Amino acid sequence: MSIATPQLDLVEQVALIDPESGELMDDETYSPYVAGITDSELQAIYRDLVVVRRLDAEATALQRQGQLGLWAPLAGQEAAQIGSARALRSSDFIFPGYREHGVAYVRGVDPAMILRMWRGTSLGGWNPYEVNMMSPAIVIGPHLLFAAGYGMGILRDKTDDVVIAYTGDGGTSQGDFSEALGFAASFRTPTVFFVQNNQYAISSPVGIQATVPIVQRALGFGIHGIRVDGNDVLAVLAVTRNAVERARAGDGPTLIEAVTYRMGPHTTSDDPTRYRDAEELELWRQRDPIDRFRRVLEAHGLADAEFIASVEQSADRYATEVREGCISTPDPEPISLFDNVYATPTRLLDEERADFADLHGLDLQGSGE
Repeated sequence: MSIATPQLDLVEQVALIDPESGELMDDETYSPYVAGITDSELQAIYRDLVVVRRLDAEATALQRQGQLGLWAPLAGQEAAQIGSARALRSSDFIFPGYREHGVAYVRGVDPAMILRMWRGTSLGGWNPYEVNMMSPAIVIGPHLLFAAGYGMGILRDKTDDVVIAYTGDGGTSQGDFSEALGFAASFRTPTVFFVQNNQYAISSPVGIQATVPIVQRALGFGIHGIRVDGNDVLAVLAVTRNAVERARAGDGPTLIEAVTYRMGPHTTSDDPTRYRDAEELELWRQRDPIDRFRRVLEAHGLADAEFIASVEQSADRYATEVREGCISTPDPEPISLFDNVYATPTRLLDEERADFADLHGLDLQGSGE
């Protein structure tokens, strides 16, 4: 097996944090987007990174203990998710894939709801309109088209909101990805397509999926494209702020390729040792986004022992909420399967619900009618 770092040197990528010293590097275009960030905001970003990794570890443990049917780990991708989500305002709408737990955390989704779909107690998880974020998309690709369409709706509504859609490098191999970029480009929708290139589509390395860097696909659609170091949370924040600014100004969609790495398995049913070696994993562990950002705080005197302890306590409290919320979630009534299929129930749906109830001897009470 070869080290999964294909194409990393073929296209320049935006980086603002020196990976060794933690010092901030100057970028004429993107540094201004984070120039006004305060010390407290830097500390809040670090807290987000640590809490989200703890969320991931707790959910993985819950799956191993039989409390979740499946889990898609995000370890290693925290900077890409926290940085991009923090660039949005609350009225902007998000279409996630199935690994954007960090984005959901930033949006304020109840921790129990993040796990409900993975536990099998919900068909979606949360109410999208309460947080302006769609529930996880398990099928790869269609939500990118939804984001393009939502962007067309924003144009009709004549607001300056923005929509962002997340996918992985594997998602860019889907036809829906190209179709979504085509629609967004043609109608100049305020859509940001955020690709977390974590180097693998399950077991297929990105070098097999794409013969050129993913960001170059933007050129074929005539839209703006930018590649960013996905383990540099400030660079991700700056690049996404730039893309959002362009979208609000009517300059159309942007394709962001955040180069990062999935440290764990594709899902908890996967064994990554079958397709990547320890040397590769260790190489990327040295680029850990949390370690990198902690060096920023240390360089600015913002990471004393008291602060680090408080962050760990926050992570522990959140993990407790996740575990308790997961285990205490009641099983849904079987008849609720028919709830929320359509905004307005149809005659056919009513007939199917009645047939299901009759077949299983269920009461239609409490079915949402």
